[in-house]
Amino acid sequence: MITGTDSRSALFRADFPSLQQEVNGHPLAYLDSGATAQRPVQVLDAERTFLETTNAAVHRGAHTLAALATEAYEDARETVARFIGAGSADEVVWTENATDALNLIAYGIGNATLGRGGPAAARLVLEAGDEIVVTEAEHHANLVPWQELALRTGATFRYVPVRDDGTWTVDDAASVITARTRILAFAHVSNVTGFVAPVDELVELGHRVGALVVLDACQSAPHRAIDVQALGVDFVAFSGHKMLGPTGIGVLWGRPELLDALPPFRTGGSMISTVSMDETTYLPAPQRFEAGTQPVSQTVALAEAIRYLDAAGLGWVQEHEERLAQKMLAGLAAIPGIRTVGPPLGVPRSGLVSFDVDGVHAHDVGQFLDAEGIAVRVGHHCAQPLHRRLGVTATTRASTYLYTTDDEVDRFLAATAEVRGYFGVERAR
Repeated sequence: MITGTDSRSALFRADFPSLQQEVNGHPLAYLDSGATAQRPVQVLDAERTFLETTNAAVHRGAHTLAALATEAYEDARETVARFIGAGSADEVVWTENATDALNLIAYGIGNATLGRGGPAAARLVLEAGDEIVVTEAEHHANLVPWQELALRTGATFRYVPVRDDGTWTVDDAASVITARTRILAFAHVSNVTGFVAPVDELVELGHRVGALVVLDACQSAPHRAIDVQALGVDFVAFSGHKMLGPTGIGVLWGRPELLDALPPFRTGGSMISTVSMDETTYLPAPQRFEAGTQPVSQTVALAEAIRYLDAAGLGWVQEHEERLAQKMLAGLAAIPGIRTVGPPLGVPRSGLVSFDVDGVHAHDVGQFLDAEGIAVRVGHHCAQPLHRRLGVTATTRASTYLYTTDDEVDRFLAATAEVRGYFGVERAR
């Protein structure tokens, strides 16, 4: 049966060349958008057209192509700023990806603690005994940089423990956050459980004690409307390739006064004001954080991806994906030997579901599904502490996007129901 929302997904699918192929003799059912999304032809064309007609280095040439490339580069920054509700395009910093953006913050604060950045950076300095707080549910990109910052500054690294299903509450966070907390970093949406963090309450808790609040929006910005000013956070990071854009481009948004105070992470060309053999001064944000030759075609493609998402309507995207996630949860609950993690059936979650198949390793589950033309993610999803807490070394994750249909979910559920039988687990027990 084709539903109304399925017919809309079918319209989108026509824009994605990668989804028109067969894999192992079956139509591709791509349920791995949580790892990276496919790109519509509009995004592919935008990047190719730029490379064919406008390619040049930005902010350094006097010729026509250089001027056009610079204009496209900065227009893309304006597009991102509007997309996330930033007050100014100068609040948007281009990075390689979200991991790079989070490292930029952490290493910038580390540099401030080492005395770099002058008086403005004093507000960012960490002292021994200050606390950095994350949650046990973070993926490594929003965990390891903060561990390293704690080691380099003498700050204390703490985390909000998760419950048996991988979720946590505001009360759990409140029990860890103290008057010494200076940084509170957490994912808006978990890439393993689909749990949606209570951002408003966390911001209130963090700001009450004077902490900087860092939001990892890798799994939210592509799937739901976010307004960085309304959220009240201090920094936001996300990647382009998870939201129909190319790899090699990410975004860091920061409050302007904080970006101005943050010492640069990378140094070199394109980010300097003056250089002598004795000293260097740096440009204001955002250029001070964009050392070297910039990823111009990637920013152009990301801007086109954002226009595509705007046209699709993120409100519909969120509703569509969350409905499919509930359908996957209900279907998996009916299959013997399946344990899902995250919020239970009926409780809101994002459009992904991770699960463990009793007696079958996740890699075998992934290979079995791949033979049916169904692409899912397997492993620890760069979240080893969370998997360790859940008592599993790996899970299988099915994640959706605006091009995912009910038929694909039905195929996924039907194939997953055959996994244990195929590997002889049901017969052996």
